[in-house]
Amino acid sequence: MAASPLKVSRFLWLFAAGWLLWICLHTLVVNKYGYPFSVALWDSIISNGLLIGACILVSCILGFYLPTMQRSLFVFMLCVGLTIVWMLISYFLTIAVINDYNNFPSFFILSIPVRLVIGFLIIGCMALLSALWYTLQDQREAEKRKAEAEHLAKEAELFKLRQQLQPHFLFNSLNSINALIGVRPQQARTMIQQLSDFLRGTLKKEERQWTSLEDELQHLQLYLDIEKVRFGHRLSTMVENEAGSNCQLPPLLLQPIVENAIKFGLYDTTGELTISIHAREEGNMLIIAVQNPFDPSTTSPKHGTGFGLHSVQRRLFLLFARTDLLKTEAIDNLFTITIKIPQPGNIQLEQPKNIN
Repeated sequence: MAASPLKVSRFLWLFAAGWLLWICLHTLVVNKYGYPFSVALWDSIISNGLLIGACILVSCILGFYLPTMQRSLFVFMLCVGLTIVWMLISYFLTIAVINDYNNFPSFFILSIPVRLVIGFLIIGCMALLSALWYTLQDQREAEKRKAEAEHLAKEAELFKLRQQLQPHFLFNSLNSINALIGVRPQQARTMIQQLSDFLRGTLKKEERQWTSLEDELQHLQLYLDIEKVRFGHRLSTMVENEAGSNCQLPPLLLQPIVENAIKFGLYDTTGELTISIHAREEGNMLIIAVQNPFDPSTTSPKHGTGFGLHSVQRRLFLLFARTDLLKTEAIDNLFTITIKIPQPGNIQLEQPKNIN
């Protein structure tokens, strides 16, 4: 059951003030017909007190059972029934209290048509107001539940995407460690320590929504150190950070991009590869470009659109509801991935659009 409008303090004050004015007006009208003020006041208090009870009753009924538009006849019949019951009780109770003062029962009977119309209009207005209130409350609750469900679904998908990034990297690292144990045990121990530090940092980062660019680059360096053990002198990196010290980004966002650059640049060639990572700040955007050379005779740029980049694009969409935050281009044997990250506090979220 949705909260009654009578439980809202502002509405309750308006409700009480409106009835007070109406009771005063009722009293003045009856007094104008020649009845003493005390008689008019008793008539007004009894009739309007019962009418207030009828309004509260119809509001409570609609709070428990709110019919659809197709069943609006129920509300009409409810108002008619309550009006008739209110009039009967008002008549007998008023006559019992006031007795037969100056032929007042005859006056009451003559005024019944007017009282019925006024009572029906007041009860009907209360029913309409209550139906509108409860409908809006239900819509808000439905929107709240929908938003919570979408939030949980988004968080679950983000978690799933993060979890899918690690297994193949872990398998490759373990295979490299296995190969090093026999011939270079010291290097294998170093790689195990690096892998342990990397995985520990990954677990910590997964609990946060944002991390500083400096921390992310330090964590990325652990990954690069492990990959350099695998590929030796063939892999080198160049990192340029021109962004401000307050720049932040979602954790674990750069590793799949750099991993894609390594795969894109090294797997189909036997030469050396230098991956450059450049970060800068433009307005409220942190812009990071990851660039690597490739051999067009053995590699096609379409290989750079696999799960790693798709997962990054999907994460950016889920976090910012934008599809223009990741861009790839291949020019002059250089493949460049550019991502834009709106900074916290300045994020302008857009309405989600479909993303393939």
